Amino acid sequence: MNTIDQFNFEGKKALIRVDFNVPLDENYNITDDNRIQGALPTINKILKDGGSVILMSHLGRPKDGPTEKYSLKHIVSHLSQALKVQVQFADDCIGSQAVEKAAALKPGEVLLLENLRFYKEEEKGDEAFAEKLSKLGDVYVNDAFGTAHRAHASTAVIAKFFPGAKYFGYLMAGELNNAEKILNHAEKPFTAIMGGAKVSDKILLIEKLLEKVDNLLIGGGMAYTFAKAQGGNIGKSLVEEDKLELALNLIEKAKAKGVNLVLPIDSTIADKFSNDASTDTANNDDIKDGWMGLDIGPLAINQFKDVISSSKTILWNGPMGVFEMEKFEAGTKSVALAVVEATKKGAFSLIGGGDSAAAVAKFGLEDEVSYVSTGGGALLEYMEGKELPGVKAIND
Repeated sequence: MNTIDQFNFEGKKALIRVDFNVPLDENYNITDDNRIQGALPTINKILKDGGSVILMSHLGRPKDGPTEKYSLKHIVSHLSQALKVQVQFADDCIGSQAVEKAAALKPGEVLLLENLRFYKEEEKGDEAFAEKLSKLGDVYVNDAFGTAHRAHASTAVIAKFFPGAKYFGYLMAGELNNAEKILNHAEKPFTAIMGGAKVSDKILLIEKLLEKVDNLLIGGGMAYTFAKAQGGNIGKSLVEEDKLELALNLIEKAKAKGVNLVLPIDSTIADKFSNDASTDTANNDDIKDGWMGLDIGPLAINQFKDVISSSKTILWNGPMGVFEMEKFEAGTKSVALAVVEATKKGAFSLIGGGDSAAAVAKFGLEDEVSYVSTGGGALLEYMEGKELPGVKAIND
């Protein structure tokens, strides 16, 4: 793997694709800076070598060019404090100011470019746009795992302008190494915990995992598609009517492969989708008409905890319920705590980005698991066996 450890950046300008797509409140304060923290080791290594750093990222999904709320200028002071270096800012990513400021950068200095997605060419993977960006630096580093599954100009196309001078940053390398550990070097028993709303979002991953895991726990909204497929009454719970046959096929596949497929026995149910709903518990195949399952229930929590506690490798992707509402967070929180306990006993635990990462962060447990991925979609696609454009671009 071509990582930045193989290169001395002394006197070089490193053009780094980072993922600074951080959440901001209405006053433009960063509410979660994990993505910035994740990029610091790579930036600091290059500065320590005696190089300078030009950072490029997107923020949000601007539709019509430059938009105040999506400007990366809002993160400059936070980033400067995190790096203990006064970060310079270019109010465009390819304009004359970017060119002049990049050219004038001295060793130890950092320049942040304005939002790449202010140009439609970024998401289109436009080669001319990528070439303009490439002229700003001597060496290209991709440290944005969260966008590695996108064939964008700054993630997949730009690398061709740096033959022999393109590397993975530490965050990217760590993500790939940990995903590989799960996919190809998992210690048994290997348990995958799948949650979230839809079976259809995870179908490819579930099929891939059935080749590898000993236990597959299914929670979240997708569990009700399985319950209905087996003839259960699920009330107003979320269901994918067109995936009932698929759910039955997955149950059969798991049996044929000797995988312990665990579906929740019961649910915490509610009479409306709200934190002030009336709640009750019910078996997953016997939910009252007009009520919906919004979390796994107490029996399911114990069922899942038993399996997790005896696991040596754990992959968790997707919450067990609507954990954003306090009334329906118990299942997700209990699973998170069970994963922490198993990790303390020596298990390797990978939290698969997205809502799972948000959940462990909400409960303050991100430092008590083995690894929290920064890329939900990218990790899913990598686990499904797809080649990620941002990874391929460095490897080619």
